[in-house]
Amino acid sequence: MSMNKHEMREEVFKIIFGIDFHDGEDIGELVEKYMTASCDVDVSSREYGLIAGKAEAVGRMLPQLDSEIDAVAEGGWKTNRMGKAELNIIRLALYEMKYDDSIPVKVAINEAVELSKEYCNDDARSFINGLLAHFV
Repeated sequence: MSMNKHEMREEVFKIIFGIDFHDGEDIGELVEKYMTASCDVDVSSREYGLIAGKAEAVGRMLPQLDSEIDAVAEGGWKTNRMGKAELNIIRLALYEMKYDDSIPVKVAINEAVELSKEYCNDDARSFINGLLAHFV
């Protein structure tokens, strides 16, 4: 059974979430480790390629994404103060909004809010939605 886009996005989120805990490791190696050891769903080679490609692209752009997020963050909520789940949901959504032409902006924002329902507290939804609105 193949994965839907939300499920693949969730796997990308899990990978980039782990980057913060493996500072200095190569993103390609982290992706491979996750997909072979931690991924709890069967993925086709096509899905593997899509998940790995997006996770690696986001991982390589983290400094740039964080800089863009910090530029619009209000009230002292820079990336270094954000919860890791919230930050990585925002990173993924911002990447999709600005650098992935295959994802409509509204879909990227909606998916970010959906991920926050699964991985964050209730306050995170409005925080994530509000921050991403700066990029529309």
